[in-house]
Amino acid sequence: MIKQIDPEVPGRFGNLEFLARQVVEGFITGMHKSPFHGFSVEFAEHRIYNPGESTRHIDWKLFARTERLYVKRYEEETNLRCQIVIDNSSSMHFKGKDKSGARSSKLDFSVECAAALMYLLRRQRDAVGLSLVSDKMELHTSAKSSSVHHKMLYGHLDKQYKQGQDQLNVTTNTAELLHLLAEKIHKRSLVVIFSDMMDNEASPDSLFSALQHLKHNKHEVILFHVYEKEKELDFDYQSRPFRFIDMETGETLRLNPADLKKQYVQTMEDYFKRLRLKCMQYKIDFVPAEINEGYEKVLLNFLVKRAKLY
Repeated sequence: MIKQIDPEVPGRFGNLEFLARQVVEGFITGMHKSPFHGFSVEFAEHRIYNPGESTRHIDWKLFARTERLYVKRYEEETNLRCQIVIDNSSSMHFKGKDKSGARSSKLDFSVECAAALMYLLRRQRDAVGLSLVSDKMELHTSAKSSSVHHKMLYGHLDKQYKQGQDQLNVTTNTAELLHLLAEKIHKRSLVVIFSDMMDNEASPDSLFSALQHLKHNKHEVILFHVYEKEKELDFDYQSRPFRFIDMETGETLRLNPADLKKQYVQTMEDYFKRLRLKCMQYKIDFVPAEINEGYEKVLLNFLVKRAKLY
């Protein structure tokens, strides 16, 4: 079972790798095993030797003790390449409030999930790369599996986690950058996207085209739709005048939420329903990820996807 992690842990310790280790080791012990066996990496177990097999992997020391022939079995080193893409536009800095009263943003949640997935990938010796996108490609690394590379990625995530809290008036160019990533990423990679998908909900065809481009280039894709339910989707505000500020453009609008709540909620539902259907059409895994529900859905959906690939 997945236990809850103290939301103050990363702030108190200032180390996302520590948080990732706590999440993964506490949540998914023993769930991330390769179903394949070979002779390339870390020793896993013994099995009885079958006559006619190669004697190359017989454990002769065990034979000396037991006078029985056993073969060493190993966990196979897989060659999955995973590119984690995080939307770092201003809308991702919108903060929600969980049941304990703690406030965290969609970006905080995405970075924490990415750190946990990186820890999972490292345990399996898979290669992982990281891309941060907003109105430009802020960061792009190729997928590697070395410990030095992982340390570098955690460094980038830590920096983003600590310094990106007040990033306003940064617009989104997700569609164009996903087209670029489709060509830059190694063929047949697993692409994991964390985004609120607010690129241009009024004209989403360019975004759908970019997702289709990823599949056309033989990538497997998981799209984690990161959102805050109470305010962002349900538009649950008191019936009184509010001043709303567009986090990406800085434009302001003064209104009573009750006057347009019904229309707003319906528009959002229609857009995300269409996005979900497009993902089904392109055979992209679409996973709603509400930031106050914890990490379980993200981790389990990732593991299910990976199990299908291997």
